[in-house]
Amino acid sequence: MRGMLDLPNELKVAEEFWDFLGGAGAYNDLLDIFERVGVELRGEIDDYFSKFNLK
Repeated sequence: MRGMLDLPNELKVAEEFWDFLGGAGAYNDLLDIFERVGVELRGEIDDYFSKFNLK
């Protein structure tokens, strides 16, 4: 990627990306939201994926 992009200004990943879009702390807020929703909807998520043979 070096030489193709201005890495500090054109490539943002994970925390750097989400905090750039949503402001400081946005990445950690998203992680918290995903965790809470995942816990709340665990049964529905498990039911959905039980339809697939994941072995």
